[in-house]
Amino acid sequence: MIRVLIADDQPLVRRGLALILGPDPEFEVVGEAEDGARAVALARELRPDVVVMDIRMPVLDGVAATAELAKTLPDVRVLALSTFDMDEYVVAALRAGAYGFLPKDVSPEELGAAVRTVHGGEAVVAPRLLTRLLTAYVRTPAPARPSAAAAAAAPPDMTRREREIWQLLATGLDNAEIAAELDISVSTVKNHITGIFGKLGVRDRAQAVIAAYESGLVEAGCGSG
Repeated sequence: MIRVLIADDQPLVRRGLALILGPDPEFEVVGEAEDGARAVALARELRPDVVVMDIRMPVLDGVAATAELAKTLPDVRVLALSTFDMDEYVVAALRAGAYGFLPKDVSPEELGAAVRTVHGGEAVVAPRLLTRLLTAYVRTPAPARPSAAAAAAAPPDMTRREREIWQLLATGLDNAEIAAELDISVSTVKNHITGIFGKLGVRDRAQAVIAAYESGLVEAGCGSG
């Protein structure tokens, strides 16, 4: 059973989320919090597996609460929710340590699936948000080989091949496309990506894209035409 804590400043939303998740025998709603500070306190007390966290809350917002949980209770995974699905909220939540980000207009089935996914240690971002994230932060294709600037931006222990794969990943290519571009196997790409995540200190592709944008590895804000 997946123990879930719900954090939202609107009582009606909290009750609705509890009514969605509660009847499913796979979930146990262990508590509800009306702000981020209360969410952190209850998480320390109740040790849920997943916190469904609203982003905009009083006292302590969801991003700050997520960062605090990631630092002090790393086994508690946060699924961020927001009515406001602007790119900066997605980036802030993922950087703070959230395992996923969904808009509040998702279906009950999508919410349940997302809770299961983050509980399993995988990241989940609503497809429309991930697409917008890629569009916003990676507007132009990166070169197939790393530039001198890209090499300088990468961690010192990252190999040339890892930098190449990181660049291609950041442009939105999947593992098969990266393998075809570099003429290597998909399993080799997967192994390199695991190493890249470790050296960057990120957990998933979305965070790797953000890291590429922030390091200057790829161009941002330049339209393709």
